[in-house]
Amino acid sequence: MWATKNFIEMAEQQYTEDSIKSLSWSEHIRLRPGMYIGKLGDGSSQDDGIYILLKEVIDNCIDEYVMGHGKVIEVTVKDSLVKVRDYGRGIPLGKVIDCVSKINTGAKYDSAVFKKSVGLNGVGTKAVNALSSEFLVQSVREGKKKVAEFEQGNISTDHPVDESGQRHGTLVKFTPDEAIFGKYHFINEYIENMLWNYAYLNTGLTIYFNGNKIKSENGLKDLLEHKIDEEIQYPIIHLSGDDIEIAMTHGNGYGEDYYSFVNGQHTTMGGTHQGAFREAVVKTIRDFYKKDFDAVDVRASIIAAVSVKVIEPVFESQTKTKLGSQYMEPDGQSVKAFVGDFMKTALDNFLHKNEEVANALLKKILQSERERKDMAGIKQLAKKRAKAAAVHNRKLRDCKVHYNDIKEERRLESTIFITEGDSASGSITTARDVATQAVFSLKGKPLNCYGLTKKIVYENEEFNLLQNALNIEEGMDELRYNNVVIATDADVDGMHIRLLLITFFLQFFPDLVKKGHLYILQTPLFRVRNKKETIYCYSEEEKLEAMEKLGKNPEITRFKGLGEISPEEFKYFIGKDIRLDPVIISKDDGVPQMLKFYMGKNTPDRQDFIIENLKVEKDLVEDAA
Repeated sequence: MWATKNFIEMAEQQYTEDSIKSLSWSEHIRLRPGMYIGKLGDGSSQDDGIYILLKEVIDNCIDEYVMGHGKVIEVTVKDSLVKVRDYGRGIPLGKVIDCVSKINTGAKYDSAVFKKSVGLNGVGTKAVNALSSEFLVQSVREGKKKVAEFEQGNISTDHPVDESGQRHGTLVKFTPDEAIFGKYHFINEYIENMLWNYAYLNTGLTIYFNGNKIKSENGLKDLLEHKIDEEIQYPIIHLSGDDIEIAMTHGNGYGEDYYSFVNGQHTTMGGTHQGAFREAVVKTIRDFYKKDFDAVDVRASIIAAVSVKVIEPVFESQTKTKLGSQYMEPDGQSVKAFVGDFMKTALDNFLHKNEEVANALLKKILQSERERKDMAGIKQLAKKRAKAAAVHNRKLRDCKVHYNDIKEERRLESTIFITEGDSASGSITTARDVATQAVFSLKGKPLNCYGLTKKIVYENEEFNLLQNALNIEEGMDELRYNNVVIATDADVDGMHIRLLLITFFLQFFPDLVKKGHLYILQTPLFRVRNKKETIYCYSEEEKLEAMEKLGKNPEITRFKGLGEISPEEFKYFIGKDIRLDPVIISKDDGVPQMLKFYMGKNTPDRQDFIIENLKVEKDLVEDAA
């Protein structure tokens, strides 16, 4: 008792004024970057922090364009250096430093200037500045120029105002700090996709990315035409009104596919506007056809984009991925009523005026209704089997944090590893972070499901269990893990399993791939060590560098499979230094064409492809020997 009392008194004595610390604005951002940009990452995921930094800078350029200033934005990304130049009004010269280094400073608090801005928190470029090893801002207006340079948020050079013959506007250059992000890399496809979204939502705006022109004339209609790589049931319906634009059609796929935006911000997790659209589509169609369709049948295979503009939008995080606003403006009409009223009028009028489209839409809904009823019994039986099998086979070792738990800050870290074999899954299960990492064990090679209907997903135990583990039967809304990672051996069999799994996802759940959730786990091929140091190498080049570094006769181990890597070592490969290769479908590669080439019947083209790549496989085998 005395010891406890004495400990409490000591603790109280240590809590003094010296215990209270005040951080500068940049120190706080660097200490808690997740509060400002979400997760960090190394650039392999499209929601990693380095892309959020770029987005924050571009958002300011877009706000200028929306207010009628500057029709061109230039974006250059080379290695780790990012440059963004707009031709708007330029930051007022006396406030250039404040705007990038003082929290709660900016023009966007004045709704008369920026009525429907993307960012209202006055944090964006400050976070970019604080999280960059080098940051430069330049503003040109009224024939004068102001430049300021920073390092990790601290001003390094305050250039005086000078005369300038350059066009007015703002230039920002920055290099994300490796002390925060580690060894990162930009993926151009992610940046290009982001910039195209800006173009679709701001018709007439021209963006140059590394010299390539990005421009849209037809808004969300262009977006859908760009994204859709399957046969559609009817021409895209494109409707617009004050503060709202929608485009929609139905395809042949499974589930629902949405692209939603608020004030030009891509709300990847949806929100009140997307929910309102989904309800409004069902209600309008029921009213038009005077039939009480099941909502699932109306929305099955829908592909749609919706954009709204809201005064002072409320998002559910600083990264603005989900709209939380209930109203279009303070004390105004609800988002649900606004979207519903627009759809009731615009979509209803369109269907009355376009009989062929209305007939095609009705045909698709009735087809979905028949398919759902035909599948009802199979689904019910499959769910029972999946529940029983999951209990007895322990296929899934779950984690505590899930992607669809919007209240959990770490949800973006939620990961499921799909592994082959008991030894590999056992090692990963032992080494994983049980809070955010789950493991699903495969039993042998999956079925080649190319060309098969979704009925096979319920009849095939492996696919049915995997679908249930991911919780994607009804679409991506309830996806349980942000990162779905295929973890197979780096040999011929492992490559084949990867291809079969990718085929499964592209065939039945293409949105999982298109929206950047699918990855390949990279594990080391070699371990090079001496008595003092161990280096894990992912390529022959890295092995040679390690051998040179460690000197005479280091021990070299070639990992032939994941099962050979112990749990003690696996923790290095699935921890903070995890290497993930995203599965990216290029806009030039249609999913149906890719599946036909790789997984369809043998064709001369594919045979030529295999023969040309035999040398690569031969080299791999020789390296392993």
